[in-house]
Amino acid sequence: MAEGLLRKAIAGVVNARVSSAGIAAMPGLDASSDTRSILNEHQASLNSFKSRQVDEELLCQADLIIPMTSSHGEMIKQFFPECAERVRLLCDYIDVAEGLSGADVPDPIGMGRPAYEEVAKVITLALPGIIGKLEG
Repeated sequence: MAEGLLRKAIAGVVNARVSSAGIAAMPGLDASSDTRSILNEHQASLNSFKSRQVDEELLCQADLIIPMTSSHGEMIKQFFPECAERVRLLCDYIDVAEGLSGADVPDPIGMGRPAYEEVAKVITLALPGIIGKLEG
């Protein structure tokens, strides 16, 4: 979901390649129906999306590495220490006034549509900070 929302947000604003991967992702799966539905509501999409696991090649190409949870961030730093300074939590890109700095964004899989909607709201709050970082 974050990949689709960020791609939509930067279109025509920032020239950047956006991709996503998970620590424990099952490779080759499509986005969930709830994810696709929410992205459609935001006029965003994940065309040709297939889930994949984080790997060294992907991380070495990334200017920003934005995990949703601190535990995932720590795992990336531990297994790929050369990437550590590029790791910053999603919620750390949200305005401090929102009170979410350092917060984890739970994976909504299996938690129903309201959980996906909440995750989309949090991601949307982070988009201006991420775009600012990409522009800077």
